[in-house]
Amino acid sequence: MSSGLTIYDDDIFRMACEQFRVIADYLQIDPNHRERLMLPKRAVAVTLPVHMDDGTTQTFQGYRVQHHLTLGPTKGGTRFAPDLSMGETAALAMWMSWKCALAGLPYGGAKGGIACDPTKLSRNELEAVSRRYMQ
Repeated sequence: MSSGLTIYDDDIFRMACEQFRVIADYLQIDPNHRERLMLPKRAVAVTLPVHMDDGTTQTFQGYRVQHHLTLGPTKGGTRFAPDLSMGETAALAMWMSWKCALAGLPYGGAKGGIACDPTKLSRNELEAVSRRYMQ
């Protein structure tokens, strides 16, 4: 991987990149365009301090990745998962770009997420985490 990919270093992102390489070879995509098509356009990592029901403050990590904007503004949901990483979020954004392009939708791919286990949070805590992420 090129040095630009190190912040996404994750098995899932490596798998998405390998899938892209296979398709890029098959479609004979110009090597000069491949990295631009593989790397996300924009990625943001945020720290989310949240007041919990028991009075403590817990810190969560959040991510938002916009993969590609050539077809239009990006779209993609928000994932809540305990082991979520920037790399996984980037892979999901890349796959969303592919889905939109294949479906003929005028959108690029994006994905967001928060590293947390939503089954271990109360409804109020999950709302607080979500609201903090949206700020």
